[in-house]
Amino acid sequence: MSLELISLELIQEIAHQYGYWAVFGGILLENTGIPIPGETITLTAGFLAGSGELDYKWVLASAMAGAVIGDNFGYWIGYYGGWPLLTRIGRLFRFKEEQLIDVRDRFAENAPKAVILGRFVALLRIFAGPLAGTVRMPYFNFLLCNLLGAGLWASATVSAAYFAGQLVPLEQLVTWVAQSAFVVLALLIGWFGLTYWLEHRNVAKQVEPLE
Repeated sequence: MSLELISLELIQEIAHQYGYWAVFGGILLENTGIPIPGETITLTAGFLAGSGELDYKWVLASAMAGAVIGDNFGYWIGYYGGWPLLTRIGRLFRFKEEQLIDVRDRFAENAPKAVILGRFVALLRIFAGPLAGTVRMPYFNFLLCNLLGAGLWASATVSAAYFAGQLVPLEQLVTWVAQSAFVVLALLIGWFGLTYWLEHRNVAKQVEPLE
């Protein structure tokens, strides 16, 4: 779900009215696998902290707690719901099953990095927990990566909104963050595509008949 479906004005109203609970709930639901703009809610709360309306440390704590608990919910949903559930969720984003299979296999190969760094990419932030459960990533490893990723992401997001929010309008800040997330996603897709092509090229060379 994006800002086109939920306006920034509505998000600001929610953040004003519910404060830290809005941050906690928004991030928790997003990391569980529900496509709501949790990151925008967090940016808005960080912006409000920069203007003195909220407390920085409580915004940060709320974002971290929501991220950790939400991803844990997502992990167990993926663990018990498995592949059928993930394919149904994928259809909401118009992903073909072949694409999801490739994502699943790539995720399994790079699960720790994906859980940590996936926080900074909107779609991965939504799918990381369920995917980790689906591929049966060891729970203790997932928990450590989850804690580390949540700490890095929450610190970067809340701090950026807190400090930059004192210099630029909230609308501009949200736009910059969204654009940077799309750049990161494009780079990841390009990297996966390149590695996939190289692997298949090497396999093709190995099976070429000898003359």
